[in-house]
Amino acid sequence: MTEVEVKKAQESLQDRLAQVVELLQRQRVVEDLTHRQEGQHNDLVENLVHRQNLVELQRKLDDLHPADIAYILEALPLQDRLTVWQLVRSDRDGDILLEVSDSVRQSLIADMDDHEILAAAKEMDADELADLAPELPRDVVHELMETLDAQQRERVRSALSYDEEQVGALMDFEMVTIREDVSLEVVLRYLRRLKELPNHTDKLFVVDYDGILKGVLPIKRLLVNDPERKVAEVMATDPVSFHPEEDAYDAAQAFERYDLVSAPVVDKSDRLIGRLTIDEMVDLIREESESEVLNMAGLREEEDIFASVWRSFRNRWAWLAINLITAFLASRVIGLFEGSIEKLVALAALMPIVAGIGGNSGNQTITMIVRAMALDQVSPGNTSRLMRKELAVSLINGLVWGGVIGAVAFWLYGSWSLGVVMTAAMTLNLLLAALMGVLIPMTLARLGRDPAMGASVMITAATDSGGFFIFLGLATLFLL
Repeated sequence: MTEVEVKKAQESLQDRLAQVVELLQRQRVVEDLTHRQEGQHNDLVENLVHRQNLVELQRKLDDLHPADIAYILEALPLQDRLTVWQLVRSDRDGDILLEVSDSVRQSLIADMDDHEILAAAKEMDADELADLAPELPRDVVHELMETLDAQQRERVRSALSYDEEQVGALMDFEMVTIREDVSLEVVLRYLRRLKELPNHTDKLFVVDYDGILKGVLPIKRLLVNDPERKVAEVMATDPVSFHPEEDAYDAAQAFERYDLVSAPVVDKSDRLIGRLTIDEMVDLIREESESEVLNMAGLREEEDIFASVWRSFRNRWAWLAINLITAFLASRVIGLFEGSIEKLVALAALMPIVAGIGGNSGNQTITMIVRAMALDQVSPGNTSRLMRKELAVSLINGLVWGGVIGAVAFWLYGSWSLGVVMTAAMTLNLLLAALMGVLIPMTLARLGRDPAMGASVMITAATDSGGFFIFLGLATLFLL
């Protein structure tokens, strides 16, 4: 899809959201007006208008893709969201629940009774049920498992047995397997009998009678080769494959590296047990990116923007409390130099510049390091070189921009010594920012934590306190 097509699709989605919002607003306005009117036909008029608006809204929802409805639900306040959710056809509930974010899904499931949840879940595949099961009431999950056949039940249990960050939790069980000793013509006849292929089928999986993976047959090879040839002659015998215990994010990187659409998942005996598909990998990368952004801001989990005040408070308070402590420490650093500030008021005006630039530089460094760690580009062998490089970049930036702000300080206050102190403080604080920008994520990783967890909060605390101490300390030594 070209950039223009993406923009048009996004604009179209925004238009649809605006139309839904307009219908909801119109419904509220009409209801309000009819409530104010008096008369024996008032209830009848209100009922007719109300139903007309809902029918129009439902017709518009029926024309939308489940992913588009999910987008609209996430963009609506809770009451409007539930109004729209109740108008969605029941046979589409499952698809939409799989598309919405975890936080929004909780609000939708809370509005459904057990019968509705079971009806929605019955339309899902085993891997989709495994995704949804942890968020369903336990008695509903138990009842749902009882309705599955033995194979589906075993597949769901298998998927649930893996951690959510492992390949096994994301693998799909819907795939086409063939034997290596049959002709391509036989394979084509077999596919025609299926009438429909699983989504993202770009290759068929070749297995023996024990289910051991022997290779893969890309669809393009199947179509362009002589139908009389055997599968063994044209199949790829060295496909990229994964084990269920492998890290899912490593698998996602492999999908990007090798331009995969699907890939087999095998157990320790090379027996085919499932497959990974590009849609799951794209979702994983998006979720990982969102989680990283939230972690850097100190948010513990994804937050519904229309969540209750109390829920949002619980999600945000922890790192704000830490931020308050670090801010208090920074204020105590300033307090140590109250006498210096009283004697030279210019210090009060200039010190936020040192801290602010240091914080920005530190965030740049920490973003680069976290990204490199996510891509497995950081190893014990290159850590020291990486540190030297970041310190060198900060030194150059400090001398250049510190010199600029030093010249500005000289121009404003007529003191060359103040300008020199400003340049030195800026340079030293940028070096501190680079050092902390490398050490913070690496230390978190060694402690088994997410390298991005609260990183921006910690780097800001370090550069604020450090910047104030460096600048005011140098000013006290050389200016007073």
